[in-house]
Amino acid sequence: MDAFRLRKELIDEYAFYVSSFVSINDSRISRQVLESINGGALWADPLIQLNPQFEPGHTVDELVRSKTLHPECARIFAHKGSGQPTPLRLHKHQEQAIQAAQSRVNYVLTTGTGSGKSLAFFIPIVDSVLKNREAGKGVSFPIKSTPEGDTSRVILSR
Repeated sequence: MDAFRLRKELIDEYAFYVSSFVSINDSRISRQVLESINGGALWADPLIQLNPQFEPGHTVDELVRSKTLHPECARIFAHKGSGQPTPLRLHKHQEQAIQAAQSRVNYVLTTGTGSGKSLAFFIPIVDSVLKNREAGKGVSFPIKSTPEGDTSRVILSR
Protein backbone atom coordinates (compact mmCIF):
# COMPACT_ATOMS: atom_id res chain seq x y z
CA MET A 1 0.00 0.00 0.00
CA ASP A 2 1.29 3.42 -0.94
CA ALA A 3 0.17 5.77 1.87
CA PHE A 4 1.00 8.89 -0.12
CA ARG A 5 -1.04 7.78 -3.14
CA LEU A 6 -3.92 6.82 -0.85
CA ARG A 7 -3.79 10.26 0.81
CA LYS A 8 -3.86 11.99 -2.59
CA GLU A 9 -6.81 9.87 -3.75
CA LEU A 10 -8.76 10.65 -0.58
CA ILE A 11 -8.07 14.36 -0.91
CA ASP A 12 -9.03 14.37 -4.59
CA GLU A 13 -12.29 12.51 -3.87
CA TYR A 14 -13.12 14.83 -0.98
CA ALA A 15 -12.40 17.92 -3.10
CA PHE A 16 -14.68 16.55 -5.84
CA TYR A 17 -17.41 15.86 -3.25
CA VAL A 18 -17.19 19.36 -1.73
CA SER A 19 -17.04 21.01 -5.15
CA SER A 20 -20.13 19.08 -6.29
CA PHE A 21 -22.47 21.05 -4.07
CA VAL A 22 -20.73 24.44 -4.22
CA SER A 23 -22.39 26.56 -6.85
CA ILE A 24 -21.20 30.16 -6.94
CA ASN A 25 -22.55 32.45 -9.63
CA ASP A 26 -19.86 35.13 -9.37
CA SER A 27 -16.93 33.88 -11.49
CA ARG A 28 -14.28 35.74 -9.44
CA ILE A 29 -15.49 34.28 -6.14
CA SER A 30 -15.97 30.84 -7.71
CA ARG A 31 -12.40 30.90 -9.08
CA GLN A 32 -11.02 31.94 -5.67
CA VAL A 33 -12.99 29.21 -3.82
CA LEU A 34 -11.80 26.52 -6.26
CA GLU A 35 -8.22 27.75 -5.95
CA SER A 36 -8.53 27.51 -2.18
CA ILE A 37 -9.97 24.00 -2.40
CA ASN A 38 -7.26 22.91 -4.84
CA GLY A 39 -4.66 24.57 -2.62
CA GLY A 40 -5.56 22.35 0.33
CA ALA A 41 -7.85 24.64 2.35
CA LEU A 42 -10.05 21.73 3.44
CA TRP A 43 -7.39 19.43 4.92
CA ALA A 44 -4.31 19.76 7.03
CA ASP A 45 -0.81 18.75 6.04
CA PRO A 46 0.28 15.32 7.29
CA LEU A 47 1.25 15.35 10.95
CA ILE A 48 3.58 12.91 12.63
CA GLN A 49 3.98 13.13 16.40
CA LEU A 50 5.70 11.17 19.09
CA ASN A 51 3.80 10.46 22.28
CA PRO A 52 5.51 12.20 25.16
CA GLN A 53 6.84 10.34 28.14
CA PHE A 54 4.93 11.19 31.28
CA GLU A 55 6.61 11.27 34.66
CA PRO A 56 5.73 8.07 36.53
CA GLY A 57 3.80 8.26 39.77
CA HIS A 58 2.94 5.62 42.35
CA THR A 59 0.91 2.49 41.68
CA VAL A 60 -2.70 2.29 42.78
CA ASP A 61 -1.59 -0.41 45.24
CA GLU A 62 0.93 1.99 46.78
CA LEU A 63 -1.76 4.65 47.14
CA VAL A 64 -3.99 2.06 48.83
CA ARG A 65 -1.19 1.10 51.25
CA SER A 66 -0.65 4.78 52.11
CA LYS A 67 -4.42 5.01 52.77
CA THR A 68 -4.82 7.60 50.00
CA LEU A 69 -7.28 5.31 48.18
CA HIS A 70 -9.88 2.82 49.38
CA PRO A 71 -8.54 -0.79 49.43
CA GLU A 72 -11.03 -1.91 46.75
CA CYS A 73 -9.39 0.51 44.27
CA ALA A 74 -6.41 -1.87 44.06
CA ARG A 75 -8.67 -4.57 42.61
CA ILE A 76 -10.74 -2.26 40.41
CA PHE A 77 -7.80 -0.35 38.92
CA ALA A 78 -5.39 -3.16 38.03
CA HIS A 79 -4.15 -4.59 34.74
CA LYS A 80 -6.26 -7.69 34.20
CA GLY A 81 -4.80 -10.02 31.61
CA SER A 82 -4.74 -13.76 31.28
CA GLY A 83 -2.79 -14.22 34.50
CA GLN A 84 -2.63 -12.55 37.88
CA PRO A 85 -3.76 -8.88 37.90
CA THR A 86 -0.82 -6.48 38.13
CA PRO A 87 -0.81 -3.09 39.83
CA LEU A 88 -1.59 -0.08 37.68
CA ARG A 89 1.16 2.54 37.67
CA LEU A 90 -0.19 6.06 37.44
CA HIS A 91 1.44 9.05 35.81
CA LYS A 92 2.47 11.84 38.16
CA HIS A 93 -0.24 14.17 36.79
CA GLN A 94 -2.89 11.51 37.53
CA GLU A 95 -1.68 11.16 41.10
CA GLN A 96 -1.68 14.95 41.52
CA ALA A 97 -5.25 15.11 40.19
CA ILE A 98 -6.33 12.48 42.74
CA GLN A 99 -4.72 14.49 45.54
CA ALA A 100 -6.40 17.70 44.33
CA ALA A 101 -9.81 16.01 44.14
CA GLN A 102 -9.44 14.57 47.63
CA SER A 103 -8.52 17.96 49.05
CA ARG A 104 -11.72 19.31 47.45
CA VAL A 105 -10.03 22.13 45.53
CA ASN A 106 -10.96 23.10 42.00
CA TYR A 107 -8.39 22.02 39.45
CA VAL A 108 -7.84 21.75 35.73
CA LEU A 109 -5.96 18.85 34.16
CA THR A 110 -4.66 19.52 30.66
CA THR A 111 -2.52 16.97 28.86
CA GLY A 112 -2.48 15.37 25.44
CA THR A 113 -4.69 12.67 24.01
CA GLY A 114 -4.04 9.27 25.56
CA SER A 115 -2.44 10.68 28.70
CA GLY A 116 -5.00 9.23 31.10
CA LYS A 117 -7.13 12.29 31.90
CA SER A 118 -10.32 10.22 32.20
CA LEU A 119 -8.70 7.82 34.63
CA ALA A 120 -7.40 10.76 36.66
CA PHE A 121 -11.01 11.85 37.16
CA PHE A 122 -12.57 8.37 37.56
CA ILE A 123 -10.28 7.14 40.33
CA PRO A 124 -11.26 9.86 42.83
CA ILE A 125 -14.95 9.37 41.96
CA VAL A 126 -14.79 5.62 42.53
CA ASP A 127 -12.68 6.13 45.67
CA SER A 128 -15.27 8.56 47.05
CA VAL A 129 -18.15 6.19 46.31
CA LEU A 130 -16.32 3.33 48.01
CA LYS A 131 -15.50 5.45 51.06
CA ASN A 132 -19.11 6.66 51.33
CA ARG A 133 -20.97 3.39 50.72
CA GLU A 134 -23.20 3.75 53.76
CA ALA A 135 -24.65 6.94 52.30
CA GLY A 136 -26.13 4.92 49.41
CA LYS A 137 -24.83 7.32 46.78
CA GLY A 138 -24.36 6.45 43.12
CA VAL A 139 -22.36 7.91 40.26
CA SER A 140 -22.79 7.79 36.47
CA PHE A 141 -19.89 8.76 34.24
CA PRO A 142 -18.89 8.38 30.58
CA ILE A 143 -16.34 5.66 29.86
CA LYS A 144 -15.88 6.18 26.13
CA SER A 145 -16.92 8.81 23.64
CA THR A 146 -18.21 7.26 20.45
CA PRO A 147 -19.78 8.65 17.26
CA GLU A 148 -23.06 7.08 18.37
CA GLY A 149 -22.89 8.85 21.75
CA ASP A 150 -21.24 8.39 25.08
CA THR A 151 -21.24 4.99 26.67
CA SER A 152 -21.86 5.32 30.38
CA ARG A 153 -21.17 3.16 33.37
CA VAL A 154 -23.09 3.47 36.60
CA ILE A 155 -21.61 2.68 39.98
CA LEU A 156 -24.08 2.15 42.77
CA SER A 157 -23.02 1.59 46.32
CA ARG A 158 -24.94 0.46 49.35
